[in-house]
Amino acid sequence: MSGLIDYRDLPGWVPGQVLLSSDGLGWKNVNLRSYRYEGQDVVVPAMRDFMLVGYRGGVTPMQRRFDGKWRRETLCPGAASLLTRAQQAFWTWHAQIDVVHVYLSAGLVAEVAGEMLECDGAEVVLNDVLRTDDPVMTHALDTIAGEAQSQGMGGALYVDAVSRGLIVHLLRRYASVRLPEARPAGALSPAEERRIRGHIEENLASQMELKEMAAVLGMAPCRFSRAFRRSFGRPPYAHVTARRLEEARRLLARTSLPIKAVAADCGFSDQAHLTRMFSAAFGETPAVFRRRAQ
Repeated sequence: MSGLIDYRDLPGWVPGQVLLSSDGLGWKNVNLRSYRYEGQDVVVPAMRDFMLVGYRGGVTPMQRRFDGKWRRETLCPGAASLLTRAQQAFWTWHAQIDVVHVYLSAGLVAEVAGEMLECDGAEVVLNDVLRTDDPVMTHALDTIAGEAQSQGMGGALYVDAVSRGLIVHLLRRYASVRLPEARPAGALSPAEERRIRGHIEENLASQMELKEMAAVLGMAPCRFSRAFRRSFGRPPYAHVTARRLEEARRLLARTSLPIKAVAADCGFSDQAHLTRMFSAAFGETPAVFRRRAQ
C-alpha cells in the first residue's frame, strides 16, 4: 500500500534508544525492536505491519487517539498495546519507559486468518486496545524478544511458530475479520491477485508490457486482460498508471528527490511525462503538489 511506513523508519517519528533488534537475524514476516523512550507527544504514521507493544520498564499515564477518540490508561510492565496496520495514531506520555515492539506482516496475519477460516483474502483489523493485561500475549512477546537476544539455532523457525500461535490468539480476542466477497466469474483468484500485485509493486520503475504481466500468471494476454479487469475494475495499464501516480505522490510529499528522479523511480519516461499524467489525474503539477504537501 502506498504511503505506509516500514518499522525501520519509525524512529524518524518516535525517537528512542534501540535496546534490542531482530534486524539481520533472517526472520520472515516478523520483526522486533526494543526501545527506551523518554516522555513524548508524537504521531505514529500509518504502518505497513501490525504492531504489538509490550511494556517492560517504567510506569506512565498514556493517551492515544486512534480513530478520533482519545484513550487514557496507565501503562506498566506486564501491559500491552495493539496498533492495527495502515492506521495513524497520536501518542502522549511523560515518563521514561522501556518497550518491546513486535511487528507482524499483513501477509502472515492474512495467511493465518485464511487457515483458521478456510478462506483466502480475509481482511484483518486489530481492535483499538491501548492496554490489555494478557499473559498469553505478554509471554509471546517475551519469548520473541528472548529469541532475538539469544539468537539460538533455528531461531527463524521458532519465531515463526510462536508468532503464528500469537496471531491465532489475536484473531480470537482482538481482531475484526472481513471475509472476501465472492469474486466475479472469470476473475483472477486471490492467489493470482497477490502475485500480480507483487509483480506490479516490484516493477513500478520498469516498463511493464501486457504480455510480460500475463506471463507472470501463465496466461495468454487477452485472457489475462479480461480477468484482471474483472478483479481490479480497470484494465492493467490503467491500474499500473494509477499505482505509479500514487507512488509519485508519496515520494513528492515525503522525500526531497528531484522531480526528474521521482519520474524515473515511478516508471515515467521523463519529467514532462510525469507532469502531464500527474496534472491530468490531480489537477496540479508535481511541483505545486510538493510545495503544498511539504
